[in-house]
Amino acid sequence: MNNKVAVVDYGMGNLRSVAQAVMHAASVVDHAEVIVTSDPQVVRNAHRVVLPGQGAMPDCMRELRQSGLLEAVLDAADKKPLFGVCVGMQMLLDHSAEGDTPSLGLIPGEVVQFDLAGRTQADGSRFKVPQMGWNQVQTTRPHFMWTDVPSENGGSYFYFVHSFYALPANPEHCAAQTDYGGLFTCAVARDNIFATQFHPEKSAAHGLALYRNFLHWNP
Repeated sequence: MNNKVAVVDYGMGNLRSVAQAVMHAASVVDHAEVIVTSDPQVVRNAHRVVLPGQGAMPDCMRELRQSGLLEAVLDAADKKPLFGVCVGMQMLLDHSAEGDTPSLGLIPGEVVQFDLAGRTQADGSRFKVPQMGWNQVQTTRPHFMWTDVPSENGGSYFYFVHSFYALPANPEHCAAQTDYGGLFTCAVARDNIFATQFHPEKSAAHGLALYRNFLHWNP
């Protein structure tokens, strides 16, 4: 069976590392083809879609609209497996506090900024914003995408770089959480949509496992 994966290029994603990680995962999946594309028709024709994102939310939403890819992404989110990464996850919600930005409205909820000023971690150091580095991800409900991602002993480690995080309105849409000055949602899932705040492409073996799972996922 054909398995064409479109990595959406609207000018704001960490495209090179995302595409390389998906291609690496695809190398062990028969008939998987990964295409980095700015062509809305290629996105519509793909069997799976990856929506990366990097930078400020207002810029990402503006570029997605101006690129002509917005409707193709919404069409994909309606009917085929969609994987959002970092700001690509935040864009799925209703609204972001970053620049007071309306977003795609595919998962009800808001995106808010960390408020950790003056607070200290267990080792006495101050919390820094953005959160940058490895942190432990605790799955909150079973999902095919967590296959081969260990959940015991507090969960697996993934790599984060972000100042804002998602607050889904429905707790059932939270697929995982992470503790950084308090628990926050770091992965969301609804129907054929799955997205992570962390970067799977920067997260070694566990990140590659997520991309492999995405290539096999048939929601």
